[in-house]
Amino acid sequence: MFIVISYDIKSDRRRNRVLKTLKNYGTRVQFSVFECNLNSEQFERLKNHLSFLIKPSEDSIRFYRLCEDCKRKVFILGLGILTEDEEVYIV
Repeated sequence: MFIVISYDIKSDRRRNRVLKTLKNYGTRVQFSVFECNLNSEQFERLKNHLSFLIKPSEDSIRFYRLCEDCKRKVFILGLGILTEDEEVYIV
């Protein structure tokens, strides 16, 4: 599934931990926005991990799940391309 994740984290320390975690799951497309191609298990693992890193009374992380049809409708002004799965060849 294709997921856009945005975050607003008050503490620099927590923000850096969230950033480090998200870099392991997807592509940073803007300062506080990531695009990820994840299966259900990876998505659950990521949500659980991030929930331990933030302070819910101060921080916010949003997950937007986009279907294939919605992905085709994404329009980008300026620089950037939509994150795609890497092509993998098994020989």
